[in-house]
Amino acid sequence: MAVLIPARNEELLLPRCLRSVAAACAVLPAGVTSDIIVVSDGSTDTTADLARAMLQHTCGRVLEVDAGNVGLARALAAETALTRHRGNPWRCWLANTDADCEVPQNWLLDHLSLARRGYTAVAGIVDVDCFVEHREHVETRFRVTYQINDDGTHPHVHGANLGVRADAYMLAGGWNALETAEDHDLWARLRTAGTHLSDARLRVVTSGRRVGRAPLGFAGALAKHNEFIADSENAA
Repeated sequence: MAVLIPARNEELLLPRCLRSVAAACAVLPAGVTSDIIVVSDGSTDTTADLARAMLQHTCGRVLEVDAGNVGLARALAAETALTRHRGNPWRCWLANTDADCEVPQNWLLDHLSLARRGYTAVAGIVDVDCFVEHREHVETRFRVTYQINDDGTHPHVHGANLGVRADAYMLAGGWNALETAEDHDLWARLRTAGTHLSDARLRVVTSGRRVGRAPLGFAGALAKHNEFIADSENAA
């Protein structure tokens, strides 16, 4: 189980992320190894040093690039994980999240369970930790409009909560060097490369900031709810 984490100027939130990932790795069954790859992309703060300090006693690697491109950062993390795995790709699972996220302790166990059931790619959902940067009623609007079907499937694709078996990842062509929507791009190709599942039981918590690291990413989509609320109030 390789956990891939792109990060840019995340010294405030990365510790929460890495602690939660470490806790998820700790409960994996005997015989299942784990690796954590952090790619600090264009950071001007202590993100890389902090990651190295937190991973020094675990199986992990910290890389630094200056690309300003989340797709490239994810691709580099995946390439590094596959090089370090050195085994059959079908026995390696790439679990992707973001540096501003917190994963539950059972996150990797759930990914492992789905992998063992034959799924080659899974897309989970995200929840938001805090709405303090947003207008009143944005939280309610987000939860009402964030679609989850009665059977637990959903239409969402988040790089913050996406898992893929390494052989399916390579067959699909891997992450493209896109500044935004790299997750949707990969997912569209994964849907033709194996058995995929969108499952709301796979849930991570992400930050509620209004300005994110990727243009037109989740933070931007969340911020748009403020415009709807403001327009509604003005109309009233």
